[in-house]
Amino acid sequence: QLHLVEAGGGLVQPGESLTLSCGASEFTLGDYAISWFRQAPGKEREAVSCISSSGENTKYADSAKGRFTISRDNAKSTAFLQMNTLKIEDTAVYYCGAVLGPCFMDSSRYSYWGQGTQVTVSS
Repeated sequence: QLHLVEAGGGLVQPGESLTLSCGASEFTLGDYAISWFRQAPGKEREAVSCISSSGENTKYADSAKGRFTISRDNAKSTAFLQMNTLKIEDTAVYYCGAVLGPCFMDSSRYSYWGQGTQVTVSS
């Protein structure tokens, strides 16, 4: 079983920033496209952003465009989600997923998930 581990969540005020990380220990993350999804209480899991295995291609949900940046460091087998100008509506558990193949913004495509990290934006 392959495991992803997210870190970096926390409690911040509106307008502040957080950087989430997604790491893997048992496999080479560089072979996989990585996506970030989030799930707020009572809501469906939604795609936030994805990045291809090489890092050359990225996609963002409309809610993330201009505020969030996805990146990866394959040498360290880690992916990141830099989140700026956070809003209350960004509050959710954030999950990273890994898939062999292209970058998908569809959670059903992903085989491997982390346990999630809580992001709470509150004044």
